[in-house]
Amino acid sequence: MLSYQHAYHAGNLADLHKHALLAWMLAYLTAKPKPLSYLETHAGRGLYDLAAPVAAKTGEAAAGITRALSESWLPRDHPLRLALDAVRIRHGATAYPGSPLIARHFLRPGDAAHLAELHPAEHAALAQVAGFAHLHRQDGFQMAQALCPPLPRRGLLLIDPSYEVKTDYDAIPRHIAKLARKWNVGVIALWYPILTDSRHAPMVEALRRDHPQALISEVRFPPARPGHGMIGSGMAVLNPPHGLAEEARRIEALF
Repeated sequence: MLSYQHAYHAGNLADLHKHALLAWMLAYLTAKPKPLSYLETHAGRGLYDLAAPVAAKTGEAAAGITRALSESWLPRDHPLRLALDAVRIRHGATAYPGSPLIARHFLRPGDAAHLAELHPAEHAALAQVAGFAHLHRQDGFQMAQALCPPLPRRGLLLIDPSYEVKTDYDAIPRHIAKLARKWNVGVIALWYPILTDSRHAPMVEALRRDHPQALISEVRFPPARPGHGMIGSGMAVLNPPHGLAEEARRIEALF
C-alpha cells in the first residue's frame, strides 16, 4: 500500500481523463458564489515534474498530456488547461498538477479543502505545495467517513486509490454507500483503472446497482507498455453536476 508513487504515471492518459472531468466539475461548482468543501482520500504529492527521470522512464506522460496538448485535445479555455497553464507559470514548463493543485486553482478563500495522504514521502512533498488545505496523514477512507458531511455541506469528494490493496475493489462500494448516506448532497467521484483481467467489473456493477443515477464515464487506450495491465480509465460520479454527462462524452470521443 505504501509502495505506490504516482510520479511514474503522472500526466498519462488515465490522468487526462480523470483530471479533465475533475477540473470541469470544480469550475462548475465554483462558478456559483456559495462556498464548498473539497475532500480527497489519496492526494499524492500534488505536483509532478514530467522531465524527471521517473516520468521519462515510463513515457506515459508523452502519450498522455504531452500528446493531448500537441494535438489540441483541450481548448485553451478548458478548465484543465487553465489549471495546467497556471501551474506551469508558477512551477515551470514541465510541471504537471495532481488533483490537489487542480483543486487549488479553483478553490476560493471561503472554501474548505481536506487532503489525505498516508505515504510519508508523498505527504511531505504534498505539504510543500498544499498550504491552502488541511492535510491528514491517515487512511483516506477513514478521513472521509470522519468528516462527512463536511462544512460547508456543498462540495466534492474525490476517491482515487492506487488499488494496490486488492480488497479495495470489494470495499469501495460499501465505503461509497455509507458516505452517500451521510452526505446525500455531495458530489462523490471515484476513479478506477480498467484492467485486462476485469477485476474492476464487479465493483462497477455494484455501483451501478446501488446508485442508478450515477454517471459512469470510461475510456479505453493501449497499454503503456507490453504486459501492462491497465487498458482504460473510469470515473463514477454520484450527484453529477448538470452538464457533466455532455463533457464526459466529449472527452471520451478523444480516445
